[in-house]
Amino acid sequence: MKKWMMIVMLCCGVLMGCSEKTYEPREIVSETDVCKICNMSIVHNAYAGQIALKNGDYEIFDDIGCLMEYIKANGEDEIGAAYIKDAAKNEWIDVFKAVYVYNKDYWTPMNYGVVALDSKEAAQEWMTTEGEGQLLAYKDLHDFKWGIHK
Repeated sequence: MKKWMMIVMLCCGVLMGCSEKTYEPREIVSETDVCKICNMSIVHNAYAGQIALKNGDYEIFDDIGCLMEYIKANGEDEIGAAYIKDAAKNEWIDVFKAVYVYNKDYWTPMNYGVVALDSKEAAQEWMTTEGEGQLLAYKDLHDFKWGIHK
């Protein structure tokens, strides 16, 4: 009986070790969190972003442009997950799956003018109420000119 119990426990341990690690967004603490790139306090949580690294650390950003600057400098290999706030719902969404809208007149903390939404339909609705913009996918952000847009 002990032998079977040991085999079952060993199998469970192996299966748990083989399971894929999940990454969840953490809450932003405005009093202490600062952007990894520009060192600004995260006072406008509705535009915040974060990267959960595979080693368990989190990098926090005040704007999607800062998050993309980090990815450009460090690559994606160590990223477990990346999140950005949905501009319409103020909920965390996957950076890689989000739909982005750019308009130089959209206000964002670093004045990049790019907001994230969870679907193309939500992006279309956003542009109807907030002003026309340019639809972008995650892959488009790599070539986007991230300078301050005035």
